Amino acid sequence: MSLTEILTLLEAHREELHRRFGVKGIAVFGSYARGEERPGSDLDLLVELERPLGWELVDLKAYLEGILGIPVDLLTTGALRQNPLLREAVEGDLVYV
Repeated sequence: MSLTEILTLLEAHREELHRRFGVKGIAVFGSYARGEERPGSDLDLLVELERPLGWELVDLKAYLEGILGIPVDLLTTGALRQNPLLREAVEGDLVYV
């Protein structure tokens, strides 16, 4: 699946992601954002949430994997703010939906 296809699918589900999970924003980072994905690569997504999800984060991950058909790793903007080294590594790769 290409980055363009991923962005199109995420855009198509934007309202549902907001309604069900409070997703305010979403961005791709990592190998897909850099065009370095390989067969079996997971998709790294940064999500901005209206509220902390707790265990609902597992449901969000499953929902995203269901619509995209590939394994997803999630990172929240809250977690990113707490880790300056991680933030520095991720910010250069971000491709926003």
